[in-house]
Amino acid sequence: MVELEKLINHTIENITILILDFLYIAANLKTVPRQGWIDKLSIKYPESVADHTYSMAIIGMVLSDSQKHNTEKILKMILLHDLAESVTGDFTPEQKSKQEKKLLEDKTIKNILTHLPENLQKQYLRLWNDYQTNDSDEAKFVHQIDKLEMAIQAKIYSKQKNSVKNLLSFFDSAKKEISDPNLLKLFEQLYDKYDK
Repeated sequence: MVELEKLINHTIENITILILDFLYIAANLKTVPRQGWIDKLSIKYPESVADHTYSMAIIGMVLSDSQKHNTEKILKMILLHDLAESVTGDFTPEQKSKQEKKLLEDKTIKNILTHLPENLQKQYLRLWNDYQTNDSDEAKFVHQIDKLEMAIQAKIYSKQKNSVKNLLSFFDSAKKEISDPNLLKLFEQLYDKYDK
């Protein structure tokens, strides 16, 4: 009985250490800058990937709840969607092709998730793959939230006297990707107010 108790305590301690490793990796997103703002606007201290994810989570929570979507799934997907960047860093399309980025991030997310119990690994990897394939309604919604959040951040940077010409590429990118009627309405209101 004592040996079994020691084994259980040792197992719990190992799981706790693994989870702490995962949390440490996730917290590193706070130190990863969003590369597009650096490359296109020369912003010295841009938002971090964690800032972006937090803003997406707020958008996702409010819009998902108000539209009766699966908010839990959407929020989990948002929290996972850029997690690999805590290790790889953030790459723009000019730095890595979509395929190169996908391969690198798929490998990285699998490694990051090994720090969690197996049931969570499987659940989060399913959500990750769902987001990557962009097949489910929730994944499509999250991709569009990603673009809306980018446009909101561009609006914030516009108030800091950044080049309108350089910011337009962010708005154009968002405009091409957003099709959900409610997200589109928000984007259009934001875009209409952009020059004012």
